[in-house]
Amino acid sequence: MAENLRVSMIQTHIIWEDLNENLGYYGELLRRISGKTDLAVLPETFTTGFSMNVEELADDADGVTVATVKKWASNYRMAIAGSFIAKENGKFYNRAFFITPEGEASFYDKRHLFQMGQEDLHFTPGNKRLIVSYKGWNICLLVCYDLRFPVWSRNVNNEYDLLVYCANWPEARKKVWKLLLQARAIENMAYVCGVNRVGIDGKGFTYRGDSLIISPKGKKIADAGKREEVTRTVTLSMDEVTELRTKFPAWKDADTFTILP
Repeated sequence: MAENLRVSMIQTHIIWEDLNENLGYYGELLRRISGKTDLAVLPETFTTGFSMNVEELADDADGVTVATVKKWASNYRMAIAGSFIAKENGKFYNRAFFITPEGEASFYDKRHLFQMGQEDLHFTPGNKRLIVSYKGWNICLLVCYDLRFPVWSRNVNNEYDLLVYCANWPEARKKVWKLLLQARAIENMAYVCGVNRVGIDGKGFTYRGDSLIISPKGKKIADAGKREEVTRTVTLSMDEVTELRTKFPAWKDADTFTILP
């Protein structure tokens, strides 16, 4: 039987293109919630911001970023999720990570690259989704622009209970962010957690936050608010997921499909 899961949204600014400063900054934020959460979710590309300067900013797949997050997870006894710019075999990836207190690391490379920001010209897309088992919960981890693509997010036969998006989602599209998070929760009968940054990046884009956790019924149960640096923690109940799927088993009538590479 799965236990309740405490999830923390870390909604903050990101120091532009400064890996070391960001690691120091986020490390302190996580230290403050040690013992108070089971899973902390960071924004997308939390060590650099959403920069295309990949040749200079990319960290090795097993470099200082992953090593530091593993240390945080172990010291503060929490799982940590987010993404960073990774380099592997001469290619660059917007790589999401899920690292447990025991040091188990799982990775997902963002599939849908944001061509309007030229992400597709600098990064290689992933082709495999990630679902992690943690404390009796099955958790799917996706990244920002993936939110717009419901087929990729689809919860087939209830393979996950919590869907997490880490993001750098500009304020200009704030309404879309909120609506799609709610839609993904309702259609997949799962909790959805979307964590977005705040502040202005090095390209002048403004981010307002609006990090949210939505219930499987589409109800907003946690809101980090707009334009403020906030760490917000909420407890999720597996009983709510199970009850909905049992009483209203719409998932049994879902269409079958195949996702092409």
